[in-house]
Amino acid sequence: MPQRPGTPRLLRQINDRAALELLLSQGPLTRAELGELTGLSKVTSGQLLARLETRGLVTTAGERPGGRGPNAALYGVNPSSAYVAGLEVLPDSVTAAVADITGKVVAEITVDPTDAGDPVRMVHGAVLRACEMAEIAPSRLRCLVIGTRGVVDPAGGDIRYSVDLPAWHVGVLAGLRTLFGESVIIENDVNLAALAEQEHGAARGMDDFVILWAGVGQGLGVMLGGRLHRGITGGAGEIGWLPVPGEPLPTNVTQPQSGSFQRLVGGTALRDLARAHGLPGEAEVADVVRTALATGNDAFIDGLAGRLAVGAAAVSVVLDPGLVVLSGDVGRAGGAELAARVEEAVAQVCPSQLTVTVTQVEGNPVLRGAIVAALSRAREEVFSDTV
Repeated sequence: MPQRPGTPRLLRQINDRAALELLLSQGPLTRAELGELTGLSKVTSGQLLARLETRGLVTTAGERPGGRGPNAALYGVNPSSAYVAGLEVLPDSVTAAVADITGKVVAEITVDPTDAGDPVRMVHGAVLRACEMAEIAPSRLRCLVIGTRGVVDPAGGDIRYSVDLPAWHVGVLAGLRTLFGESVIIENDVNLAALAEQEHGAARGMDDFVILWAGVGQGLGVMLGGRLHRGITGGAGEIGWLPVPGEPLPTNVTQPQSGSFQRLVGGTALRDLARAHGLPGEAEVADVVRTALATGNDAFIDGLAGRLAVGAAAVSVVLDPGLVVLSGDVGRAGGAELAARVEEAVAQVCPSQLTVTVTQVEGNPVLRGAIVAALSRAREEVFSDTV
């Protein structure tokens, strides 16, 4: 592989990118502070800041009171230098958010998709409304990431096997890119939740972990070596199809809820488990879990933990991730108590040392993950050409 020579231009680009990342992660800094953190001289860091100010990427953000002499100017990344959008698409709702380049969400809306019909028109309308609320032109969006259920085809980027969203299977990505450009990305919802967990949650800064999504559907987000593992066909993490002893194998993979693990921890199975332990089986499963915890129904919680542990143990012996994060409606409802019992159940059947914890992402994890993914791409584009 040919090596790029260390030209002055390339070195300036490297220094600029390092400075921008520091300004994002550590907040407004003075010229002297930036020079100390980057190892650059005051003169070089001053030239760097002037260059980034000229490009509109950095702006003054107040002053740092000092001792003798004038206060030192503080510099920060210009929030309005670029914007991104993230969406979560569900059968009964679509939530769209716009964030500036610092990651601050400046607008968020939820719309009913039933009246739109065409997915392209529906997403287009939601994004336009979010941009209007944020008071920016849609053309200022550098990236748009959409999180939804199903498997993303790594070749074409379209969704497959999304039973709840059949209209999304063909041509949606191409239609959206016609409207918004090539920076539109569709991603599996649990994969985005894993990105949010790594950036904002229980797996902050960790390179290896999995997120076990327990809710309406079952999913697994796999992070290995700091990167999402999607698999050759994009199907990594479809844990609902995991074969489970005692559960029949599926005879038709096109039928919803036919996977063995899905039949063990899906809504129907958990409602039956609730009835067997004297809990109302007609309520939402997450509400049943909260009721069981509030009333001390340990038998139900232990039964639920044992079922989730089947999936966690299978993942552990294959990937040895060290950390499993419970998320989704059921995982959130169970909280730390359910996570502790899953960890205990896994330890009885699995030789690997596995920590199980509950998600720490606040708000909508899929939407937050979509913003994380969009920011990563937008910053790569905006910050890589500063010279």
